[in-house]
Amino acid sequence: MATLPVISRPAEVGTKGTYAFVSLGCPKNLVDSERMLGLLQLDGYQLVSEPRGADFVVVNTCGFIERARAESFASIEEMLSLKRQGKIRGVIVSGCLAERDKESLLEKCPEIDHLVGVFGREEVTKVADRLIGGLDEQRLVFQPAPARPLSDRSRLRITPKHFAYLKISEGCDRLCTFCAIPKMRGKHATKPIEEVVAEARELAASGTRELNIVAQDTTYYGLDLYGRPRLVELLAELEQIEGIEWIRLLYLYPMYFGDDLIAHIAGSKKIVPYLDMPLQHINDTMLRRMQRRVNRADTETLIDKLRAAIPNLAMRTTFITGFPGETDEQFDELLEFARQRRFERVGVFTYSLEPDTPAARLPDHVDEATKESRRERLMEIQQEIAFAWNESQVGRQLDVLLDRPVPGEKHALIGRTYADAPDIDDVVYVSGRNLRPGQIVPCEIVAARGYDLIGAAVGRPH
Repeated sequence: MATLPVISRPAEVGTKGTYAFVSLGCPKNLVDSERMLGLLQLDGYQLVSEPRGADFVVVNTCGFIERARAESFASIEEMLSLKRQGKIRGVIVSGCLAERDKESLLEKCPEIDHLVGVFGREEVTKVADRLIGGLDEQRLVFQPAPARPLSDRSRLRITPKHFAYLKISEGCDRLCTFCAIPKMRGKHATKPIEEVVAEARELAASGTRELNIVAQDTTYYGLDLYGRPRLVELLAELEQIEGIEWIRLLYLYPMYFGDDLIAHIAGSKKIVPYLDMPLQHINDTMLRRMQRRVNRADTETLIDKLRAAIPNLAMRTTFITGFPGETDEQFDELLEFARQRRFERVGVFTYSLEPDTPAARLPDHVDEATKESRRERLMEIQQEIAFAWNESQVGRQLDVLLDRPVPGEKHALIGRTYADAPDIDDVVYVSGRNLRPGQIVPCEIVAARGYDLIGAAVGRPH
């Protein structure tokens, strides 16, 4: 559950109503949350930090995997319980779970007042008006996927003002057999370069220093709209925006990762040497069953190119253990690959059976205990690699973007290096005087503590 800000103005006469907001899921869903928050604010609704006593609550859900759906249902039930107690008047459920389940979600949770699908988010103020007005018609608000992604401008941001997520496309054409995202988010649709740049300028004007580029498939950017990938051209435009100092690339699929993109990243002064490239597996049979459309040889060639071209590169990837049919030998191949390639950042997930995906119909499903055992073994290897990498940073001087104070401590803040994406990677505990969130400060890394680093400010913040 995301921690949301309280709008810095008191409830006034003429305010249409008060609401609380729960944002779940990935950064792409967070952008949708921020857009809905902006729309509600512009329409005169007052955001409050505590659901109790609010007129209504919006729960923007995730429906990606079983664990995420369970979290979404738990949040919905928590808000419905408050409604039964008379603590709030109504509950609006939006996002991926609403889009995926539609009417069946109302059958499971009939006390929900309104459902708003992924592409119905622009109607959230009208839905709020109907709830406040006691009108229960049109409980379902679903729209088809538009030809071009919806604008994400005029957002009320959940993130600290110094970093933001910038969504450059919507949907996905990959059709990986384990993934239900295309059923929720539709086919890949590129947001035009000029629209992305306009959003980025708006974010920079509001104080953003770090742009985290997100999409379902970032390297595919432009292919549907312009006939060829145009991520390089987009990045060149974003690098010109005054105030933006770090650009971080997330969700880069191995396909369409051309030499021109590698060279551009290597030569950029603003794109940090951090690449998030989810691989999911490395065994060719598993990759075919997952319908990843890549193979081990090409993947290793790409990794070699990236390592050779980009100094100090930190790579993040994700793997799935226990995909249907995964044998001990295929898993051992994945283990050895992770041991050899020594990714700086790795996330490991057990396979989640999604009923409406092709993988659900595959034979030879792996039992839960084996899935979890394999995940733990892979994470043990990765822990050793991550700890060793952290130890290698001791004695280096690195710029650290400061995010927030250390609770209860004077002259201590929590920040991140170029190698750390918000919320998912490690942090640096920085000591120094006259420091504040949003600054980028040169630090000497003086110690490693497990997954995190300890730094001392040694230069002037900027």
